[in-house]
Amino acid sequence: MNRNLDLLLTAIAPAIWGSTYLVTTQLLPAGYPLTVAMLRALPAGLLLLAIVRKLPHGVWWLKALVLGALNFSVFWWLLFISAYRLPGGVAATVGSVQPLIVIVLARLLLGSPIRSLSIVAAIAGIGGVALLILTPNATLDPIGIAAGIGGAFSMAGGTVLSRRWRPDVSPLTFTAWQLTSGGLLLLPAALLLEPPLPHLTGANILGFTYLGLIGAALTYILWFRGLSRLEPSVVSPLGFLSPTTAVILGWVVLGQQLSPMQMFGIVIVLGSVWLSQRAQQAPRAGHGSRVSQPVLSKR
Repeated sequence: MNRNLDLLLTAIAPAIWGSTYLVTTQLLPAGYPLTVAMLRALPAGLLLLAIVRKLPHGVWWLKALVLGALNFSVFWWLLFISAYRLPGGVAATVGSVQPLIVIVLARLLLGSPIRSLSIVAAIAGIGGVALLILTPNATLDPIGIAAGIGGAFSMAGGTVLSRRWRPDVSPLTFTAWQLTSGGLLLLPAALLLEPPLPHLTGANILGFTYLGLIGAALTYILWFRGLSRLEPSVVSPLGFLSPTTAVILGWVVLGQQLSPMQMFGIVIVLGSVWLSQRAQQAPRAGHGSRVSQPVLSKR
């Protein structure tokens, strides 16, 4: 029961991330990707730091900087490059290779076993995302593809290292360190590469507040909490819920059409998430074999 609760709480994060596209396009000024990313991370991180009043110490200054870069600065930077150079469906499909990368990195860095069922679930999830948002006339750009894969590696590395490097602090504090570090790394890039924001409207302020407090602070507290209790190969496939939520919100809120193929894609994505969880539960049902005691057992 505790594991199911951990999964449910962790799944809330990517489900909320699926609303980012809707909020960004409907409430925020266009053409400021780095500034939006910085304002999403830094104020939320500083607010959480003010709440926890606990700074990193010793080697954790460097580790927090590395994790902030992988999970936020580098990931969001490459994500925006991919999004600008590729159609949205192609960018999302390329980025959905992250669970496969997590499986390999978890094996290399954590010693986690590679399970064939997990690989099948990850490939199925990629196919489901492609059905959800990939259009027949989508074009490919080598730089955009490279950026999308690089972003997937960055987030996958941050996911695995967030499990490997677990400080003796609460998920709230751990999130505060990473959001602040990621925001600080984005700040010079936003100031140097983009013009100042125009006069903000009430809708703009609402959008920034939502992305900072809900889309960053709350969701990453839940995400890093999940990583402290569950294996990365369990948590990462939950990311497939993000494009699924985005498509459903587009249908419900914006009146976009939902084709039978997209509905089939939703079914495949949800099935792949379920299958990925079954892949992790199966060894526990064994009869005391070595595999039934994975390196990353639930705490």
